[in-house]
Amino acid sequence: MKSASEEPVPLHEEFIYCCGAATHVLKCGPWKDLSKDESKNLPRLLFMIIPGNPGLAGYYRTFIQALYCGLNQQYPVWVVSHAGHCKPPSGMEMIEDTDIKELEDVFGLNGQVEHKLNFLKKNVSKDIKLVLIAHSIGCYITLEMMKRASELQVLRSVLLFPTIERMAQSPQGKLMTPLLCKLRYVLYMPVYLLSFLPEGVKASLVRFALRGMKTCDESSITTSVNLFSVDCVANILYMASQEMMKVVERDSTTIKQNLKKLIFYYGTGDSWCPQQYYDEIKMDFPDGDIRLCEKGLRHAFVLDASKEMAAMITDWLQDDLTKL
Repeated sequence: MKSASEEPVPLHEEFIYCCGAATHVLKCGPWKDLSKDESKNLPRLLFMIIPGNPGLAGYYRTFIQALYCGLNQQYPVWVVSHAGHCKPPSGMEMIEDTDIKELEDVFGLNGQVEHKLNFLKKNVSKDIKLVLIAHSIGCYITLEMMKRASELQVLRSVLLFPTIERMAQSPQGKLMTPLLCKLRYVLYMPVYLLSFLPEGVKASLVRFALRGMKTCDESSITTSVNLFSVDCVANILYMASQEMMKVVERDSTTIKQNLKKLIFYYGTGDSWCPQQYYDEIKMDFPDGDIRLCEKGLRHAFVLDASKEMAAMITDWLQDDLTKL
């Protein structure tokens, strides 16, 4: 007899329109619809992943499967892509063909916050508690969600490598801000030309780009092929340019109001949120659950450490889950 971890993990994939924008959703577990109260078997808790940027759901495939197994397959684990970051399947446009204007600037940073709130409103029953697991800019989005929708039943928010302040002043931000804010249009032409390459060649180029890693998640390679789409890249870079301009001051008020619900996890060599940011938030919130990585994980942990991260999170949340 197979153990739970060896059995095939139920994984459901959807491409939907949310706020009028193409959205990729991966759902781990047998629950496909959490919006209706018709089913008596609705879970009490949903784990929802808010991605970084690029906000492609496929990067988190291994992560949500490992998390689902680590939770003994008791709770659904979903990841929702950022609006317009996924390449829609054939027959589906990036923006819904409708007369109704769903949301102004859905591809911008503010639009992505409203996009996630709208997704929850339309797809998840209000009675279901939430564990929000956010990565990178997803942490900023999650804090905004908690600020704007205090009615959400958030049990915990786990903020991984949180880019929630001074992005343009970070070591990586200083390097990338001029490129993202002034020169991003220059990148569109090479991406357009590369988009005509066969899929196998694109995958080979991705493997070459990631060749420095000892072990690279195979789903990261297939997902990265999306980055050969001009529409996806344009939306990714546009959102990134807004991050540099808008993610400036840490929202200490929202953090203070929700401190008991938050877990922060900072990297030691993270050039997007350097250790200085960890030291300062730790000083400002000495009672907060604010951790510093001791394992040397990279900011983009989904490339090679999804299972390790999932195991840590499962361990952190054991006390919360036993109280349910």
